[in-house]
Amino acid sequence: MSPFTGSAARTSDWRHLRCEITDGVATVTLARPEKLNALTFGAYADLRDLLAELSRERSVRALVLAGAGRGFCSGGDVDEIIGATLAMDTAQLLDFNRMTGQVVRAVRECPFPVIAAVHGVAAGAGAVLALAADFRVADPTARFSFLFTRVGLSGGDMGAAYLLPRVVGLGHATRLLMLGEPVRAAEAERIGLISQLADEGGADGAARTLARRLAEGPALAHAQTKALLTAELDMPLSAAVELDAATQALLMTGEDYREFHAAFTEKRPPKWQGR
Repeated sequence: MSPFTGSAARTSDWRHLRCEITDGVATVTLARPEKLNALTFGAYADLRDLLAELSRERSVRALVLAGAGRGFCSGGDVDEIIGATLAMDTAQLLDFNRMTGQVVRAVRECPFPVIAAVHGVAAGAGAVLALAADFRVADPTARFSFLFTRVGLSGGDMGAAYLLPRVVGLGHATRLLMLGEPVRAAEAERIGLISQLADEGGADGAARTLARRLAEGPALAHAQTKALLTAELDMPLSAAVELDAATQALLMTGEDYREFHAAFTEKRPPKWQGR
């Protein structure tokens, strides 16, 4: 995403989530614990807009997405979203569904790694948010449920039918999206849905540790790796190899590439600049 901005000022107060930034690591917390962090229209919009702002500012090098209280996210709020959508016309429904998809695109397209810290329930849209992240760090209490068919909708919501087969394979994805049954941590780790299984109660801490490791590394190399992983999902090999070559040629002109060589020669750790 381009760092250039227009007249809009930086948002000073996010009403529907919490955001803290320390030494290049952003921690974004879904903060409706009394509702298992069920998403509202405002929460979707805030998350979409926050990711866009952080992407433009380029001060964040890693982001942890977490949920307050007993679980990660129980999905869309039954009263505030599902009930409300029953009164919407087709144009309004399309606007809403496009917005939820924009959140997933923002997670995939932001130029820094996103780590979902999952404990307890990650259901519906909450499961897709975790799926869209680059890493899913979960504790043994985590359970993922793609519930869309359970409410009479397609399991392919918010890009789930695109992302899930690429993470766990078509067979597992078909089962999870068709049946909507919960996948507990042990099975999620076995099929590749979890990147790292933490100790009970330790998902947030393990996610922050991973975020710090990423933030201290070569940020530009991480950004380009993420961009290539997303872009090359649908490319033939010849196009992917050419894009890899162009990307590497550009990075080889950067300061971080020169810094690695200097650090190797001087037998010291590199001092990454993200340039």
